[in-house]
Amino acid sequence: MTGDQSLPGEEPVPEKADEAAFWETPDIYGAYPRLTEDQIARLAEHGQRRNMAPNDVLIREGERCETFFVVLSGTVAVVEDHDTPEEHVLRVHGPGRFIGELGLLYGQVAFYTAVAREPGEVLVVSMDQLRHLVTQDSTIGDIVLRACLCRRALLVGQGAGFRIIGSRYSPDTRRLREFAIRNRLPHRWIDLETDEEAEELLRRFGVGPTETPLVIWRDTTLLRNPSNAELARLIGLPSLPAGNRHGDVLIVGSGPAGLAAAVYAASEGLNTTVAEAMATGGQAGTSSRIENLLGFPSGISGAELTERAVLQADKFGARISLPLEATGLHPKDDDHYVVAFADGSEIAARAVVLAMGARYRRLQVPGIARLEGTSVHYSATLYEAQQCRTDPVAVVGGGNSAGQAVLFLAGYAPKVHLLVRGAGLEANMSRYLVDQVERHPRVEVMLHTEVTEVIGREVLEELDVVDNRTGGHRRLAVRSLFVFTGAEPHTEWLAGIIALDSRGFVLTGPEAQEACASPEVWHGRGRSIMTLEASLPGVFAVGDVRSGSVKRVASAAGEGAMAIHFVHRHLGHSAVPGTTGTSDVAGHSDVSPRIRHKESAWLA
Repeated sequence: MTGDQSLPGEEPVPEKADEAAFWETPDIYGAYPRLTEDQIARLAEHGQRRNMAPNDVLIREGERCETFFVVLSGTVAVVEDHDTPEEHVLRVHGPGRFIGELGLLYGQVAFYTAVAREPGEVLVVSMDQLRHLVTQDSTIGDIVLRACLCRRALLVGQGAGFRIIGSRYSPDTRRLREFAIRNRLPHRWIDLETDEEAEELLRRFGVGPTETPLVIWRDTTLLRNPSNAELARLIGLPSLPAGNRHGDVLIVGSGPAGLAAAVYAASEGLNTTVAEAMATGGQAGTSSRIENLLGFPSGISGAELTERAVLQADKFGARISLPLEATGLHPKDDDHYVVAFADGSEIAARAVVLAMGARYRRLQVPGIARLEGTSVHYSATLYEAQQCRTDPVAVVGGGNSAGQAVLFLAGYAPKVHLLVRGAGLEANMSRYLVDQVERHPRVEVMLHTEVTEVIGREVLEELDVVDNRTGGHRRLAVRSLFVFTGAEPHTEWLAGIIALDSRGFVLTGPEAQEACASPEVWHGRGRSIMTLEASLPGVFAVGDVRSGSVKRVASAAGEGAMAIHFVHRHLGHSAVPGTTGTSDVAGHSDVSPRIRHKESAWLA
C-alpha cells in the first residue's frame, strides 16, 4: 500500500520523504497526542536528552524496541521499507509527540522505521523507566495506552508490516491469515491467484508457487510455510521461558474469562500462567463493538477490550504464552496438575482454570469450504470490512455477535442481508441491538431464511437461500458471507478426563460431582464441590466453555474473577492481602507475603 492510500478520515501522506520535511500528520482519533510541558518534564526526570541529525534511525523495522522516544525539537518520520526504492512515509511527528505503537508495550519487534527528518532533540526513556513512571502518573499511562491502541489499528488498516504470499485455495494460507488477523498483527495478504505482485516477489526470492505460502518481511526475512509458532516468534509474541514450567494457577484460554482470571490471580500474588492456542481475546476479541458492557456507555471494540485486559494482566505479572494448544491434562502425585501441549511442552500448576471459550460452528452447505478465509468469514474485523466497500454482503446468525457484525459491516458495505432461520431477533439478540439493526437503512433482515448453497469459483458470487416455511428458494448476489451460528467447545482433549455434557461443554458444581466416577473425593478434602469446579478438585471452568454459562462478556469476566476466589479456597488459604500461598520451583506450597511481580500500571 502506498502512502496516499489513507484510512477514512485521514489525510493522504506525502509519498517522498523530502515532501514531508515540514509537514506533520494531524491527530486522528487520539492516535497522535501532543504531551504537555508538565508531562514532558515528568518524563525528563526518568530519561535522557539526545541530539538527532537528519536520517538518524531511532527505531528500526524488524528489531525489538525497548525505548520510548519523545520529540523535543525537529521532526521524525515513521516509514516503511526504509532505504529501499519502495520507502514511503506513514506518519510525521513534531515536538511534543512520542514514537511507538502497541508493539512497544508488548515487547514485539517494530513494524516500521522511525527516522529523523530534521535535526533536533529527543527525550529517551527506557521501558523500565516508563513503567515506573506510570505507576505514579496514571494520566501519562492512559495517554500512551490510548495512542498505542489507535496506532496499531491504523497500521492494520494500511496493510503495513509483513506480507503473506499464498493462494486463496491453500489451507495453510488461510491458517496464517487467520493467525495474523486474530492477533491483530499488521500485515498484507498477496493472493497468488490474482495479484501481479506475487509473481514478481517469487522471482525476486527464487521460489516457486509450490513453496508457498511465504511470509516476507523487509525483503530480508523469508519463511516458507511457517507454523503459527514460527510466525509468533518472528514478531515477538509472548512465550514462556524454557525453565518456567511450575506455578500456582494455569489458565487455559485468554478470552474475557481467562484474562479476568489472570488479572485477579496475578494481582493477588499467585504465580499465574496463561496458555492460548490462537489469539488473546477469544470470540469477544473479534467483536466490532460491544455496547452493553458495564462501564463503557459508548461501547468498546473487542480488540481494544482485549489489549487493555492483556496489559492489565501483564502489569501484575501474569505470563501469557501463545500459540500454545493444550492436548492433555492429568494429576501428579504432589497435588499438582500437568497440562501437556501440542509442541511437546508441559506446565504444572496447583490449580487449573479452563477458559477456552467456544468457536463458531462452521456452516455445512455445498460450496462453502473452498471460499472460507477469502469470501466466507467467521469474524467481522477491519480486515474483512475493508473488502466490502463496493458489494453487498450477508450475515448468518441471530445472536448478539451477528447483530454487532451487521452494524459494523453496514458502515462499509452498501447492503447487508441478515439471514435468520427463526421467526424474530428478540429471542437471542439484546433489545438495543434489535432496534439498531431494524432501523438501519442498509440492513435487510430476512427471517425464516437459511443458506442452502454457496456459489462461486474463486470468490463468492451468490447465495442460494430457502424460506424454511414455504420451501421457496431465491438467489442473493453477495460477495462476502459472515457466519455467526452457535458455538462449539474445543474440549476433545478433555474427554474421559473430566465430565462433559452431551455437547462437550464442561460440567461444574453439583452436576460435575454427580457425573464424577469418585464423588467421595471431595469428602476426603473436608469440603464439597465448589460452584465453578469441574469433576477434578482444583480444576475450574469459566466462560463459554462451561456448561450452562451465560454467553456474555460481562458474565464471562465475572466467572473468571470468581474462579480465583475458589482457587484460593482450594489451595487452603484466603486472598487477604499479605497472606497468599505460593509455590517454589519444586512445587511445594507455603504461605508467604503477597508478591507483585511487576510494578507497572498502564491501567491505574
